[in-house]
Amino acid sequence: MAPTIWIDGQYYDKANAKVSVFDHGLLYGDGVFEGIRVYDRRVFRLDKHLDRLYHSAKGVWLEVPMAKVELRRLVEQAVAKSGLADAYIRLVVTRGVGDLGLDPRKCAKPSIILIVDSILLWPADRYEKGLTCLTAATPINHRESLSPRIKSLNYLSHILAKVEGIAAGVDEVIMLDASGYVAEATGMNLFAVTNGTLKTPPAYAGILRGVTRDAVIELAREATYGIEEVPLNRYDLYTADEVFFTGTAAEIVGVTKLDARVIGAGVPGPVTKELAKRFKALATRGD
Repeated sequence: MAPTIWIDGQYYDKANAKVSVFDHGLLYGDGVFEGIRVYDRRVFRLDKHLDRLYHSAKGVWLEVPMAKVELRRLVEQAVAKSGLADAYIRLVVTRGVGDLGLDPRKCAKPSIILIVDSILLWPADRYEKGLTCLTAATPINHRESLSPRIKSLNYLSHILAKVEGIAAGVDEVIMLDASGYVAEATGMNLFAVTNGTLKTPPAYAGILRGVTRDAVIELAREATYGIEEVPLNRYDLYTADEVFFTGTAAEIVGVTKLDARVIGAGVPGPVTKELAKRFKALATRGD
């Protein structure tokens, strides 16, 4: 099925959906976005995604040219129009069309782009067997340079880390912060499980606070697992019973090998599987 695309007040098909070469989102990565999932025609935690979008926009001095309630209505309308029962939404706000200089004041009006489509990061067997990973040499951006809480259009550091993984023939990479602590994968948050306790880097330490991450923390507490938001190093991952990633597109996927070390039993563990099952139930309920 073809994607449903809306740009600044009008729907387009894929062949005709275009943005200006003078849009600062293209020229400078000047903009913010959200990735959102649809399960059984219901948008998962749309309000939380919209809150994060508006907070990201405020963080980069960008005003979303639509009230939140209107944008919510637009997203729901586009999902209905798409006809997809399960889908992935990409919601983008760019600085808009300006000149070839950096000055954001030259951009008269921000642009909104909304895409409803399907997504598949890995074949189904990766969820059964787990992912092979390595630690990337490319670190995440310093948190005082660009706050990781801002979901901006500039993902170049993460793409360069992804290239390292592609060159090495692994499924995914884990990125460190400037101090050498574990941060996140190229587009996912990370958890390690040791003795029934889930450990994950704290939000203040230089990671994007994921909507799926927060949902998994809620589910883990309901299941009476311990939760610790603490700094982690690679040793903590190498010696963990389980490691898994969480993300809107990925959902929950286990890591079974990191830097040639087998994690746990070498297959996605029982905690990973239980939380994945609980998350699927949560998502299909639409909570």
